[in-house]
Amino acid sequence: MGRGIGASSGIAIGRAYVLPVLEWDFPDKMVDVTDLALELEKLHNSIRFSKGELEAIKQDISELIGEEESHIFNAHLAILEDPIFITEVRSIMQRQYKAAEVAVKETIDKFVNMFDLLDDDYMKERAADIKDVGNRLLKHLLGNFQDASPPLEEPYVLVAKELTPSQLANVNPSEVLGIVTFMGGMTSHAVIMARAMGIPFVVGMEGKIERPIQTGDFLIVDGDDGVVLINPEPALIEEYRNRHVNQVARREMLQEIVEVPPVTRDGRRLVLKANINSLKELEQALKNGVSSVGLFRTEFIFMDRSVMPSEEEQMELYKQAAEKLNGNSLDIRALDIGGDKMVSYLPLPAEENPSMGYRSIRILLDRKDLFHTQLRAVLRASLHGNIRLLFPMISSLDEVWKAKEALEEAKRELEKEGVPYNKEIPIGIMIEIPAAVAIADLLAREVDFFSIGTNDLVQYVLAVDRMNESVAHLYDPFHPAVLRMLQMTVEAAKRHGIPVSVCGEMAGDQRAIPLWLGLGIEEISMSVQSILPVKDRLLKSDGGESASLLSRALNCRTSEEIRQLFQFNSCETD
Repeated sequence: MGRGIGASSGIAIGRAYVLPVLEWDFPDKMVDVTDLALELEKLHNSIRFSKGELEAIKQDISELIGEEESHIFNAHLAILEDPIFITEVRSIMQRQYKAAEVAVKETIDKFVNMFDLLDDDYMKERAADIKDVGNRLLKHLLGNFQDASPPLEEPYVLVAKELTPSQLANVNPSEVLGIVTFMGGMTSHAVIMARAMGIPFVVGMEGKIERPIQTGDFLIVDGDDGVVLINPEPALIEEYRNRHVNQVARREMLQEIVEVPPVTRDGRRLVLKANINSLKELEQALKNGVSSVGLFRTEFIFMDRSVMPSEEEQMELYKQAAEKLNGNSLDIRALDIGGDKMVSYLPLPAEENPSMGYRSIRILLDRKDLFHTQLRAVLRASLHGNIRLLFPMISSLDEVWKAKEALEEAKRELEKEGVPYNKEIPIGIMIEIPAAVAIADLLAREVDFFSIGTNDLVQYVLAVDRMNESVAHLYDPFHPAVLRMLQMTVEAAKRHGIPVSVCGEMAGDQRAIPLWLGLGIEEISMSVQSILPVKDRLLKSDGGESASLLSRALNCRTSEEIRQLFQFNSCETD
């Protein structure tokens, strides 16, 4: 058994097909100066053919995974149009008189090595995009490459060292039961595509198994727990088959409560909202019975492209999301980049501890051009629905004042231009830093609502980098200190008459339902996949009992006692 990272949920059971590693082996071919023009023509023809292929793939795949996810291939098209990439290839050809394929290979290696040296998972995974585009160019330049086909006559589990979007686009998704890769992470483009296809996926298996997986091995892939079993005993196969059947049955059962109001047994209502990255996720949320968005992560609009989205492009996207919600609230978080979320065309300095460094509101207040464009787009879209604006990673009143002044400046500019917007657009802040909790009473006087970002709050309260494997086990949302921080925030908000919502993974944890009910939280926002399981737990809960449980939980001394209380209602008070 090996344990990697569960990147796309579900269980797959079947035989492995191991995708061959693509290795290019050709001599360091030089060309005569008189042949250079022909080599340059070959290069430009290969770029043209590659663009045509990518456009066709994008068109075909959009029917399968949705138009928005198919924009993954825009990043590949952008590489083919990137003047830095193409200039590097041409420079090697013109200065060193090397053949087009040699120049392309050297350029791929240079850029991939450069990205791999960066201490940033997102940028490392963009190296896979450069490799994918480069391999496509080499295929056309060498003219002797055939895509590998699985030898199996039955559906299979696809296994690869790393998987590119092009490779995944070339397989028949109805034949792929699950996917296992040794390299790659949660934000790789292949993972995004697999999730959209509903294919279980485990990444990061490098060094996690005793022997290499071979084509024909019988595999169990658990995309929820990140487990891969190779040639397991019949009893384990039977156990996972039963789990798979139960998962399917539970999904079908949860569909029956889509239209049921989110109300406890004793009539307490808890509004369930969705966290979204895209319009496609919004559509999925609406299908799961959610009518509001508690967190629109706008940074994903800025990723996987070579230039910043324009004001018009942003405005149109926010407008469409607001209109789909038919007057229900859409909380748009201002651009939250830095930390583990990087944007290639906005280079940020390398940092020892980026999660506590130059990120989020700190960047926005420095890059006023970036902030100003987004604020104008949000304000213009606010005329088309119930849009609320969220400022992320606030730690001081000064940051709130500066952010609000930037908003006022954008408003004055739009008024001068005669552009309409909602003059009373509600303003909220993310509570995700202990400093914000400590001054929550002061912050509550400046804004219309709080949104508690549990992912970062837990990380900062416990001084645990949740992306660091050495300390990730210490990341504990049910730590007594976290509960006290939540209580302090809610009490400060109540004293000043503003609502509080909660977002992040903790909001999607069914065990936390008594906590939200006990605290008097009225809204929680979570990933689309968590909505129905959380609603199921809510429908079986009791608001009165939850208040009693919270009182007991605040007297618990350890997180284990708190978890036991919320799960089994058994915790002794002092």
